[in-house]
Amino acid sequence: MKAREREELLQAVQARFEKNMHRHAAIAWADVRGKLEGNPDALRSLQEMEATGGEPDVIGEAKESGHFIFCDCSPQSPIGRRSTCYDAEARASRKEHKPENSAVEMASSMGIELLTEAWYRELQKLGEFDTKTSSWIKTPAEVRALGGALFGDRRYGKVFVYHNGAESYYAARGFRGLLRV
Repeated sequence: MKAREREELLQAVQARFEKNMHRHAAIAWADVRGKLEGNPDALRSLQEMEATGGEPDVIGEAKESGHFIFCDCSPQSPIGRRSTCYDAEARASRKEHKPENSAVEMASSMGIELLTEAWYRELQKLGEFDTKTSSWIKTPAEVRALGGALFGDRRYGKVFVYHNGAESYYAARGFRGLLRV
């Protein structure tokens, strides 16, 4: 990443950080920036999150590891990550109209994790997300082995987690990612 691109990214993330202090009240931007500047892989992942419409922001700190937790905080599922099925196996199983990508493959290439159900519910405590869209979440192996996958959204003032065939994909379903720095 070029110095100018890196500085633009850091400024965008800092502006979002300062605008949304309720997500990370006890965390100082200087500490976050220090960790980011020393981690080119994290900066690349953060750039990917930003470029695909995720609006990444810090949502916490893992005390045991010292990592800052970034998450996609866009109001709706990131637009650049929609119309994906769940994983490569699901994509390969489609006989026609295969999506270009899957949530698991895309997250891996970006260097981020899919949100677990627990992280998805934690994010929803910080605001109202996915009120018009939905987001794939990390699916337990026993559900995936049966052909299913999980996704979440917020409707009627409540957070819901549902199931669908892993090979399904919709224009309004994407995925949110988590990055530990």
